[in-house]
Amino acid sequence: QVHLVESGGGVVQAGGSLRLSCTASGRTFSQYAVGWFRRSPGKERELVATIAESSNTTHYQNSVKGRFTISRDNAKNTVYLHMTSLKPEDTAVYYCNSHFSVNVLLFRPPTAFDHWGQGTQVTVSS
Repeated sequence: QVHLVESGGGVVQAGGSLRLSCTASGRTFSQYAVGWFRRSPGKERELVATIAESSNTTHYQNSVKGRFTISRDNAKNTVYLHMTSLKPEDTAVYYCNSHFSVNVLLFRPPTAFDHWGQGTQVTVSS
């Protein structure tokens, strides 16, 4: 099992950038697909982006396409979410989660995942 810790959040003005990190423990991290999720105030947790376990194939929610980039550095056991052109509606707590199959991250509702970390707060001011 992989234990994940999110970091890198903060307060930024609209149009600014942040890079979030999701750092994993465990020697088999490269075998896991990873997804970034977020939960905005008053809303359900939603999938933002995924990166596959082997091919590095990526997927993005339509609202972040062209602005967010997910990448991974298996040597550092870390997946990044580089966020640019941030908007106030991107304000949320951001979480990462993992699974052996990227399809589970893409198609299983976030409520079906039992374990979540503390997340990292991103606040975008207008």
